Amino acid sequence: MNTLQHPLQQFFPQQYHDLILMVGGTVRDFLLQQPASDYDLIAVLPEELLPLLGFRLVAGKTTRPVWFHHDAQLGKLELIRLDDLCQLDADLSCRDFTINAIALSLSGRLYDPLNGQHDLQQRLLRLCSGRSFAEDPLRIIRGIRFVADGWRMVPETAQLIQQQDWSAQLACLPVERFSREMIKALAANRAERFFELMIQYRLGTDWLPELFRMPDIPAGPLQHHPEGDLLTHCLQVLQRVAAVTPDPLTRFCAFFHDIGKLSTDPALYPKHHGHDEAGFKLALNLCKQLCLPAEWGRALAWTSRLHGKLNRWPELRDATRLRIADQAHKAGISRILPVVSAADKPGNSTPEQWFQVLEVATMNSAQLGIGRDQLEAMQVQHRPDFILQQRIRLLRSYEDVS
Repeated sequence: MNTLQHPLQQFFPQQYHDLILMVGGTVRDFLLQQPASDYDLIAVLPEELLPLLGFRLVAGKTTRPVWFHHDAQLGKLELIRLDDLCQLDADLSCRDFTINAIALSLSGRLYDPLNGQHDLQQRLLRLCSGRSFAEDPLRIIRGIRFVADGWRMVPETAQLIQQQDWSAQLACLPVERFSREMIKALAANRAERFFELMIQYRLGTDWLPELFRMPDIPAGPLQHHPEGDLLTHCLQVLQRVAAVTPDPLTRFCAFFHDIGKLSTDPALYPKHHGHDEAGFKLALNLCKQLCLPAEWGRALAWTSRLHGKLNRWPELRDATRLRIADQAHKAGISRILPVVSAADKPGNSTPEQWFQVLEVATMNSAQLGIGRDQLEAMQVQHRPDFILQQRIRLLRSYEDVS
């Protein structure tokens, strides 16, 4: 009797449940009782039947054909067709890790030729074969991403990474594939481990050369940065931010917030005067280099430029505070910036006034109590200063009440 309960069973007609199997990460997450929004499937069905089930074929030049469907409730479904169920073991053996080489039919039958359930229970990363990394070197990056999420490599897996230089093979892969893994790693339980292992195994030097320069750069004068080097500082900031938010973009901005220090003339070490501003362009270039969305480049650039100013909040004039809040709002980092700035030094916290200043900085003229007639009666060049003064007065009135 089938005791499997899964939403996919409602999507496919019951007569096909023996012939449709969840596979890979879909089964892994299901067995771990973790939610899923994307589904990887294998089907032993006639090809002409798949369009009738709502799937469309995408035939890649270097990959086997994949059938896609998007369901409003389930999300994205990706399906690979096999001619015969006898091909299943061979398909599973060609996958990356044993924990991803388990299949489960919609009728409830489990296929586990490589004993992946054991490794799943022990949270172990074991390769499906000794050829796994050679067939797709990005699996190494995926492996260290899993480690960042609490999995452990068995010694044989780690040895295969260490026994050769993978630089040439990795450099041939599209950077977008690396970036997708990095973003997933940033959401992991111990995101900092991803970058630590990249350095330990010398992985991704062509994709992220900035990372490999960090250990040789001082974070700043020792009285302010007793941790020493820039890498250690950025890892610590990432850890502190990860403790308060799971958001990958905020964590990304945390790790690379001091990217401007990479441009400092070594003759000026350990100081980094002007690194906040220098980081603006470097941040945009980094995100372009990694083919990340434009919002990521904008967020990192403005975080680099503004985080130091937020650290000096008590020294700032109200006008400067309002300008910083306005810039953060326009850059889409009004919630990212205070988190990163607070994590920049142990014991820091978000300025108590930040969200109050942000509220005033984003008010329109009507909300500030400025009438349209008032603005039209004055010269255009005087309007911005008048509006700023209104913002300052309103902000100070809040302070008086508190």
